[in-house]
Amino acid sequence: QVQLVESGGGLVQAGGSLRLSCATSGSIFSFDFMGWYRQAPGKQRELVAGITGDFTRMYTDSLKGRFTISRDNAKNMVYLQMNSLKPEDTAVYYCNARMGSLTIWGQGTQVTVSS
Repeated sequence: QVQLVESGGGLVQAGGSLRLSCATSGSIFSFDFMGWYRQAPGKQRELVAGITGDFTRMYTDSLKGRFTISRDNAKNMVYLQMNSLKPEDTAVYYCNARMGSLTIWGQGTQVTVSS
């Protein structure tokens, strides 16, 4: 079974940047969609950004311009570049992959932005 492993989270000051990485144990060519979600304490998990197999990108409106999703098919990796981070970006960030009716989640990586 394909697994997703996130990395790159950590503690950063407001205004700083982080790049999250999602490594897949299989070929990402198989996935129709790959995305990043986040869940803050007491809140529902929300979509941050997604990218389809034809490299169409989508973002939550409030994050456009600060976050960028990309994928490297050769390395089976998906990335989330996060700039100008704010304390409200603090959350656990999850990598997500979809193939037909199959949905796979990573274990999450914590991002904490201090003010």
